[in-house]
Amino acid sequence: MNLFTAGLDPVLDALFRIGLCAVFLGACIHKARDLNTFSATLGDYHLLPAHLSGAAARALATSEAIVGVALLMPTLDPLGPLGGLGLFALYSAAIGINLARGRRHIDCGCTGFGQVPQTISGMLLVRNAGLAMLAIALLVPAAPRPLAWLDFVSIAGGLILGALAWLAAHELGRTPPPIQEEAS
Repeated sequence: MNLFTAGLDPVLDALFRIGLCAVFLGACIHKARDLNTFSATLGDYHLLPAHLSGAAARALATSEAIVGVALLMPTLDPLGPLGGLGLFALYSAAIGINLARGRRHIDCGCTGFGQVPQTISGMLLVRNAGLAMLAIALLVPAAPRPLAWLDFVSIAGGLILGALAWLAAHELGRTPPPIQEEAS
């Protein structure tokens, strides 16, 4: 079966949509809970004039909410996947510019729910690229196959595994490099 002629399997379509929706709505909630802190984080990137940080913080949180909801409504395609790609590109550009400037101390602004802040790194660019690939896959129409009960079990299992992988990767990305001892 050729992915591009038969369409994306509906199980993968559901997994990618729900997973990306969770990422965007979680990010939106994190930002909306404390827009002032997120505005300050945006200011730390030094990409916008300081007086625009507050409006940009609200715009990004709103955009994430719109993309998250649009991903759950395939009738709005390609708004959800393209909006997600746009946000991943925007975030990756902001991170990449600051990494190129040597500014690695900046909080990424993506940590939420009481977790320790995470500084920007190349791993965030890899993560964003992986998430962008899921959004690109959603641009392929889903195959016209009805979902059976086993498909719903597969979707639930896939979401659990995806969440665990996400948490593990997030923690690994935050782990500081090992301390190297000086040679005597």
